[in-house]
Formats: sequence, structure tokens, C-alpha cells
Amino acid sequence: MRIFFTLMTLIWLTGCASNVVIDYDTTAVFGNYSSWAFAPDQGDGFMSLDAARAESAITQQMNRKAMRQVERSDADLLVRYRVEDVERLEQTGVSYGFGMGRNNLGFGLATAPPVREVKEGKLIVELADRRTERVVWRGASQRHLTERQTPQNRRKLIDEVVAEMFSKYPPGL
Repeated sequence: MRIFFTLMTLIWLTGCASNVVIDYDTTAVFGNYSSWAFAPDQGDGFMSLDAARAESAITQQMNRKAMRQVERSDADLLVRYRVEDVERLEQTGVSYGFGMGRNNLGFGLATAPPVREVKEGKLIVELADRRTERVVWRGASQRHLTERQTPQNRRKLIDEVVAEMFSKYPPGL
């Protein structure tokens, strides 16, 4: 019974873990910001599918914060976002083992599990003060986009992550 309660507690704590990490400038006065615009594109000129999903989610969240979207030259905040590539190792199979023994003596043989490198995308959103050109707030996703996700699942994940990021904006509320 003790093992059951320990396992349930671990599952509950895992479910409570935040899916985003937030950082911000503690000297910034977030009450002074009322308008925003997307920062100039620094890419190759094409907007990716995930970028369009991110822009839509960010626009929705900024509207919920009663922030006005204006021209870049009139904005208090410039919003920049990107999807960074993250590489990790993923176990792709099972290992095999064989052992035999008697009276504390034995022989064992095992194979290493097959591993492959997987690329995933990590969404990062930054808000910069247009006048000082310094980032004042940053949100980074702990959940990653993968190539195997359907377009609907990618949109849902981006919407959820951006909503969680902006639930912590402005800081201190």
C-alpha cells in the first residue's frame, strides 16, 4: 500500500510540473507597457507553419491581456519568437539479457538498447522594450514539437504552451 501511495504522489507531482520556464527583468515596470508589435523578421522571408501558429497564439494572448497591437514604431513592446532545435537521445527498442547462476555465482550477458538522435522544437517567446531594445520578459517551453505530430496536435500544443507562458505575464500578478 505504501508503494501505491508513493507512486500516486509521484504521478501527481509530475502532472503539477510547469510546462514553461519564465524569466524577466526585475527592474522593468510592466504597468507602463500597453501596446505591442512583432519584431522585424530575421529569417529567410518565409513564415513557417509553426511560426504562423505561434503568431496566432501570441496575438490571442496579448489581446487577452488588453494589450493593443500597433505599428512597430509606436509599440511599447516588441515580440520575438522562435523555435529552437533541441537534440536528444531516444531509446528505440528493448535490450536483451541472459543470465544463469547458482550459489551466488553466475554468468550474464546483455545488449545495449538501440538509441537514436531525435530533433525537436522548443518554442521561445521574448518581449523587448522597444525604446531600450532590451528583453524584459522571456518564456520558454519545456514541451517540444516533434515531426510526428499532426498539424492539429502541433497547433494545440503551441496554443497550450503560449497560454501557459502568458498566464505568468505580467510577473508578480
